[in-house]
Amino acid sequence: MLIILIVLRCDALLLVVLIGLHLYLDWYQGLHILVPLLSFLLLPLFYLLRSASHPWTWPRCPWLWMLFLLLTIYPAVKGGMLMVYDAASFYPSDILGALLMYWLGMVVVYDKASLQRFFQLFTFMSVILAAHTLFQSVTGTILLASERVDTFLSRTDVAYYQMASTDTRRIGSFFIDPNWNGAFFALAFFLPLGLFVASSSVWQKLSYLLALVLILLALLCTYSTGAWIALLMGLIVFLVFIGSVASRILFLLVGCGLAVLVFFLFPEQIALQMQHASANNELSLRIAAWQTALLVTQAYPWFGVGLGHQAYLIRSNMYRVPEQFVVLSHPHNSYLEWAAMAGIPVLCIFLVLIGIALQQSCLNWRRAEPAVKPLIGAGIASTITLSINSFSINGWTHFALALIIWPILGAVASPLLRTPDGEAKNG
Repeated sequence: MLIILIVLRCDALLLVVLIGLHLYLDWYQGLHILVPLLSFLLLPLFYLLRSASHPWTWPRCPWLWMLFLLLTIYPAVKGGMLMVYDAASFYPSDILGALLMYWLGMVVVYDKASLQRFFQLFTFMSVILAAHTLFQSVTGTILLASERVDTFLSRTDVAYYQMASTDTRRIGSFFIDPNWNGAFFALAFFLPLGLFVASSSVWQKLSYLLALVLILLALLCTYSTGAWIALLMGLIVFLVFIGSVASRILFLLVGCGLAVLVFFLFPEQIALQMQHASANNELSLRIAAWQTALLVTQAYPWFGVGLGHQAYLIRSNMYRVPEQFVVLSHPHNSYLEWAAMAGIPVLCIFLVLIGIALQQSCLNWRRAEPAVKPLIGAGIASTITLSINSFSINGWTHFALALIIWPILGAVASPLLRTPDGEAKNG
């Protein structure tokens, strides 16, 4: 199937298929490096097959990416020596895989049509995952379930993450953990929202509106407080980048309508969400985990304790503050995770890379025609949403989420979008 997509040059579909394969095979089924390897092979192939209709481009500041790749080798080896799982996950996905998928996003998107096509296909995948989450919430069954994951969940006694004092289960779907599942739906929400605003067809708007409703319902099933807060902050960002005043008015009307729909049709779920958000240990444990990570960073400021959950679990224990009453394998904060596991220099480079990509995206947005602005704004809002959510979970550093957000950011940061009259030129 992948060969057929390459021959037919269905690049946007190929990229979305890679994202789906990485989620299900690399993350959920535990294959780890399949999609990073495929991405490593695809980029040179795309370069050889470049043409006026399928142009080529390079990431901005390649030396900074090279420095990021080099500085993370020692922490990756240090952490991977304690657990093969971490060795096969952190560097292939969060580091090398991030560059490869970011680059593929830049190459695949070169004009309005390709950006719109990528967002449409990504929305279709998000709707399928939302339907699966809703199906699991009703039946308690995961379609195409992995025996490996089921064994792990039953052994750790966290199956379906049942909420305290209720019979309600937080749904993780193929992400396993509901917080990661919620983080995905929070960032995915903005792509159909951008398509909805940019579309001029009534039927298209109705289909995107249906996708938005399904994604919101799926997010509701995760009961992820961090994801909801990040979504609300992302809506503010999207309002800034939406484009015209008429689009802002339409966005506000649709947003208010969806909010009213959710609050009136699902009052019990909203009450459970508020109960979960106000639970005694939720915020205090997060803060304690961050304090521990800061102490670990002070002790290992240059190269960290090693890129690995096992390495952090063992080496952070002696710095654990009393308020962190459980031993954790990561600090539940992507930025502190980079600092504690890989060192402060790596964290700084990571933040600069995201900043450069967002700066390029904003430049594309300023130069784009009005019909494209909501699409680019949706990608920016999606990135900001995960960035905010990453203060409460390992969003940017999650093996599946990293390879989902980087191609979206690469798509809206692509310099090919700034070619004259929206026409792509051969690189």
